[in-house]
Amino acid sequence: MEGVVLLHKPKGMTSHDCVFKLRKILREKRIGHTGTLDPDVTGVLPICVGRATKIAQFLTSETKTYEGEVTLGFSTTTEDASGEIVEKQDVNRIITSKEVESVLEDLTGTLEQVPPMYSAVKVNGKKLYEYARAGIEVERPVRTITIHEFTLLDDREVFEGATISFRFRVTCSKGTYVRTLAVMIGEKLGFPAHMSDLVRTASGEFHLEDCISFEEIEQNVQNGTVESIFISIDEALHKFPKIIVNEEQAEKVKNGMFLPNKEQLTAPFITVFDENKRCLAIYEHHPKRPGMLKPMKVLVNNQELQL
Repeated sequence: MEGVVLLHKPKGMTSHDCVFKLRKILREKRIGHTGTLDPDVTGVLPICVGRATKIAQFLTSETKTYEGEVTLGFSTTTEDASGEIVEKQDVNRIITSKEVESVLEDLTGTLEQVPPMYSAVKVNGKKLYEYARAGIEVERPVRTITIHEFTLLDDREVFEGATISFRFRVTCSKGTYVRTLAVMIGEKLGFPAHMSDLVRTASGEFHLEDCISFEEIEQNVQNGTVESIFISIDEALHKFPKIIVNEEQAEKVKNGMFLPNKEQLTAPFITVFDENKRCLAIYEHHPKRPGMLKPMKVLVNNQELQL
């Protein structure tokens, strides 16, 4: 059993919870996710099973898309709906859609962002949420992120009330904390805010409409059609250029042989296939030998080389 499962992650579960549950459903120990989603967030979570766990790092997309909701009027410890209220201020004026759109435009492009205390970012070898739970405030590293697109998904012209909520769509770089974006929106509008809902609708080439639920996975297991839930390793890696080797070369590739870059491929990673269309390894450019490729991951015969 091997391949990539595009899970529609439910609310209330951590990414690790999802891996644990899938291990029980599939009765397979070798399972790992390709990047965490907060418990409150639903949506696209690619999970690698069996031999596919070796390619997890290559499926962590640089670009992700989310649809969510910002609520103005109060902020929380976790910056999302699950946290305790830390600041409350009624929205005492009308806010126009043009004002919101202007804020979203200001937050588009390259930004600096401080990760929330309730996050898995490590400081001095300890995760920030561990400090937060102990009531300890530490200096957090500033990270540079890119917001490619930020769109208001609400056709109202004005927003009014003690609390105000509106939906948005954002396409951003890996490592962006969208709940922190919600707080930043509130700051620019002059009110405490938090992210009241969030769905990841795309992670690179993987989209929400292609995802399946735990219930659907269990149904396929019961029906004996479990193989239908997987995207093959070959398909998952299709965006990378590939080299096809003959039978003799294939055996050497399994043992970590260097390969000449005859086609002068420039992509950072190149997949190597045998004549049976089976992906054997993922190669990268050799840093000291121009024109040569070296194995980064060997995917066959239970070998995994880090050279």
